Order: sequence, then structure tokens, then C-alpha cells
Amino acid sequence: MADDDTDWKAAAKAVPELRFLKALVSGLALVMGLGMIAVVALLWMRLNQPVLPELPDRIDLPQGATAQAVTFARDWIVVVSDTGEVLLYDRAGQLVSRTALP
Repeated sequence: MADDDTDWKAAAKAVPELRFLKALVSGLALVMGLGMIAVVALLWMRLNQPVLPELPDRIDLPQGATAQAVTFARDWIVVVSDTGEVLLYDRAGQLVSRTALP
């Protein structure tokens, strides 16, 4: 058994492309590791932020109306009621506008 291919140093000298391939795989592993660290850091920073904006203590709906959907804009709170109205409130919780849906 003169041809023993278990010695990787001898194989690397025989095939010079193996050194390049080893450097390429090591570099890709390093970049993948840094990418995973970046993804975890971004998720951690993003999930630490509050989900809801500052809300008023109380929002008074019109008599007989029940909220079906609520959404938050930059300066407004929008409530869709079960009576078919879109109610627009300011950040203080005061009713600004009522619009009936067709």
C-alpha cells in the first residue's frame, strides 16, 4: 500500500486547489456565522420594542356601537363599529369624525 490518501497534508500538496477550497469553505462559514449573529441581534432589538402605541385612558363609542376592528395610525385611532361606521379618534381619545360605510 504505497498510495495512502489519508494524509490530508500530502493530498493538499498534490492538489493545490484543495488549499483554495479550504479557505473558501472557512470564509463562507465565517460569513454565515456573522450573518446569524446579525439576524439574532436584529430580532432581539426589534422584538424589544413596544407593540402598541401610547393609548388614551378611555375611548367612548357612540351609544349601541361595539368595536369590530381597531387600527392605529401615526396621529389617529380608527375604530370600525358593528353599526357600519368608521370612527376617527385623536390621540387624546376624542371623536373627530364619523363616516358611515355603504
